[in-house]
Amino acid sequence: MTDVLERATDDDTVRLPPRATGSITVIAVAAAAVLFFASSRYGYFGDELYFLAAGRRPGWGYADQGPVLPLLARAMDTLAPGSYLVLRVPAVVLTVVATVLCAELARAFGGGRTAQVLAAVGYASSPFLLLQGAMLTTNTVDTALWVIITWLLVHWVRTRRDVLLLIAALVTAIDLQVKWLIPFFWAAIAIGALIAGPRELLRRPLLWVGGLIVAISAVPELLWQAHHGWPQLAMGREIAGEQEILGGRLLYVPMSVMLCGFLGAALLLAGIWVLLRRKAFRPYRCFTVALLLLYLAFVFTGGRIYYVAGIYAVVIAAGAVGVVTALGRMRAAWRWPLSVVVVALGISATALILESTPWRPAEQITPPRDAAQAAIQIGLYGQFGWPELDAAVTRAYDGLTPAERSHAIIIADTYWQASALDQLGRDHLPPVYSPGRGFGYFATPPDDASSVVTVGGSEAALRSQFEHVEPIGRVDTRLGFPGDTQDVTIRKCTGRRMPWSQLWPRWMHL
Repeated sequence: MTDVLERATDDDTVRLPPRATGSITVIAVAAAAVLFFASSRYGYFGDELYFLAAGRRPGWGYADQGPVLPLLARAMDTLAPGSYLVLRVPAVVLTVVATVLCAELARAFGGGRTAQVLAAVGYASSPFLLLQGAMLTTNTVDTALWVIITWLLVHWVRTRRDVLLLIAALVTAIDLQVKWLIPFFWAAIAIGALIAGPRELLRRPLLWVGGLIVAISAVPELLWQAHHGWPQLAMGREIAGEQEILGGRLLYVPMSVMLCGFLGAALLLAGIWVLLRRKAFRPYRCFTVALLLLYLAFVFTGGRIYYVAGIYAVVIAAGAVGVVTALGRMRAAWRWPLSVVVVALGISATALILESTPWRPAEQITPPRDAAQAAIQIGLYGQFGWPELDAAVTRAYDGLTPAERSHAIIIADTYWQASALDQLGRDHLPPVYSPGRGFGYFATPPDDASSVVTVGGSEAALRSQFEHVEPIGRVDTRLGFPGDTQDVTIRKCTGRRMPWSQLWPRWMHL
C-alpha cells in the first residue's frame, strides 16, 4: 500500500487494490432505497418550488443561484408534471454517485476492500451527506460535484494525466452555475498545493486552460449580476446573519464536523491526522490543508455549516484507509477493542440514519415550537402546508367580485409562498409576484392591476402603500414553516399610492 501511495508519476498503470464491487453495490443500493423512500414522503420543499418557478422564467442568472437547478427542475417537471419524486431523481443519483466515489477515493489511496467499505459506510451513514439527497437543492448538487472534482484531482496526483484537470474544469464550470462556492475550493486547493504540494499542479497548462473555460462560462451570469446590482453579494450578508441563529462563528467547525454523523466524523478527524502526519499520504496533503483553509474562509465570511461538505469525502476516504491500516498493524490485544469501537460507530450511525429518515406519518410529527426550531429543521417543516396555502388563497381570490378579479394579481411576502402558488395554483389563480429573494427579480407587477391579493407581510407596511387594506382570509397550518404557512393573513389591497415601477424596488428584499 505504501508503494502505491508514494508513487506519483506519469505511469497511469499503477495497480490499485481490488475493488469491493459487491459490497459497494449493496451499500449504493441501500442508500438509493433510503433516498427514494425519503423522497416519496410529505411534499415539495420550499426551495424546490422556487426552482420550478425559476425554471419557468429561464435566464442567464438569478439573484441567488445559477441557472442549472431551475433548468434541471423544469426538465424533470416536464417529464413528470407535478411529481416531486421524479423531480428529486437527479439528487438521489448524484448522492449515490458521491457515496460510491468515496469508496473509490479510498481505493485510490491504496485501501483494500475493507477500507473501501468503511469509507462508503462512513459517507452513507451521515444523515446530512446522505439525506440531503432526498431533495433537489443547490447544496445537494454542489456537494456531489465537489466529490467528483476531488476524485479527479486525486487521480491526477496519482497518475499525472492532465486530461483529468480539463475534465475537472468542465465539472467546475457546471458547478459554478449551481452555486458560487467552487472558487473557494480551487483557491484552497491552490494554496494547499503551494504549501504542501504537489506544486507541479499549478504549472500544468491544462489547469489554466480549464480555468479559462470556467471564466468564460461565468461571463453571462456575471453580466446578469452586474446589471441587477450584484444581489449575490447581498445574499452573502443575509446568509451570514442567518448563520448566527445556528451558533455563529464560534460553533461553526464543531457543527460542520457533526454533519458527518458518528462514524463519518470519526473518519474525518482520522483523515485530517493521516493526511497531515503519515508519509504515505504526503502527495495528497493539499486536500486537508484545503479543508482547514475552507473552515477559516467560511468562519470569516459567515458561511453555512454545510459549505465545506463537498471536500469531506476525500478526507473520510483517507481516514478509512488510515484506520484499517492502523488496525492491521496493531497487536491483537488492541486490535479487537478498536475494531469493536469502529463497528459500534457504524451501527450507531446506521441507526441515526434510520431515525432521521422520514418514516413517521405527518399526523405523528410535532409542530415547531418557534421559528428557531423550524429553521434548524427546515428540511422537514419546509415540506408542509403548501396545498393548504393554495386552497386558502384560492378561496380569497374567488371571493372577489368579477370586476376585481379581472384586474387582480397576487403578491406573496416570501418567495416560498409565491413559488408554491405559482406551481400549485397556476391553472386557477392570476399571476403571482413576490418581492422576496430571487422572485422579486422575475417581474414587476403591471400598473393596470387595480386589485391586489397579498399573502402575509406587515399590515402597517401595506397601509402605507395602499389606501384600502382588508383581511379576506387566513392560513395557519398545523405543520409548516412560520411566516409561510403558519399565522399568515390574506388581504385585499386597493388604491395603490404610487406606480409599481417606483414601489417595487422599495418593496424587494432578500
